[in-house]
Amino acid sequence: MKRLLVTGASGFLGWNLCSIACENWQVWGTYFRKALDIEGVNMVCVDLTDERAVGEMFETVRPDAVIHAAAVSSPNLCQTHPQLSYAVNVAASVRLAQLCGDRSIPFVFTSSEQVFDGKNSPYTETDAVCPINLYGEHKAIAEREISQRYPNATICRMPLMFGCVPPTASSFIQPFLKAMRDGRELKLFVDEFRTPVSGETAAQGLLLALETITGILHLGGRERISRYEFGLLLKEIFQLPQARIEPCRQAEVNMAAPRPGDVALDSSKAYALGYCPPSLKTALLEIRGKV
Repeated sequence: MKRLLVTGASGFLGWNLCSIACENWQVWGTYFRKALDIEGVNMVCVDLTDERAVGEMFETVRPDAVIHAAAVSSPNLCQTHPQLSYAVNVAASVRLAQLCGDRSIPFVFTSSEQVFDGKNSPYTETDAVCPINLYGEHKAIAEREISQRYPNATICRMPLMFGCVPPTASSFIQPFLKAMRDGRELKLFVDEFRTPVSGETAAQGLLLALETITGILHLGGRERISRYEFGLLLKEIFQLPQARIEPCRQAEVNMAAPRPGDVALDSSKAYALGYCPPSLKTALLEIRGKV
């Protein structure tokens, strides 16, 4: 059985990815500060910003393919800690791509819809990047550098993701659901639009991309929806009549990182390959009772 290395295995996306991939791969997952056991997965602690440690880890694991899911993914944290963001989101990513290129093995980099400014959605793979926050800027730089260093790499731009989580991570719906269940007011944007998918669906898309394509691929869902509309759908599916959801606009909330208004992804290229996200209602029904 071939060896797949998944970075960021203790994170939301990496955990979902490892859980699915171990059916067909011998999976090795990396973590740094948050130790986690995943059944059927070989876990290894490594600081991805430590070039020597990463090289030694490659020699130990000898992967046949790599999916790089580790990232500093909070736009606000990246905005306030630019050196950390660059070290993880750019330098470590490019180094991993180079190691895979040196070995001529498949490499999948998880980028983000945040490489766009939100003014001309839905975005296709050929649209020019135009980030408005540092997280998006660093992802865009990593995309460019990876493509130059290893042209056969695969760059998957990920949408907003939700779903079941390990003890070491969260998705955006966990705090939403807690506030709803507690009956606390939850203010959600009416002017921020995304094409969300579950973590499980995103993981399936990444594994499909690993096997089928190089270059850039969008892995968004089929439905363009605002944060506010998503909150109303959560209220309905999770049967939370006590939920107090109020509409608001991005300009009303003080955030360190500017947020693009509409980063809906056109993922028809992935759909043609067999990527098949279920409806949001179906996906939420599947995880109801688990989160």
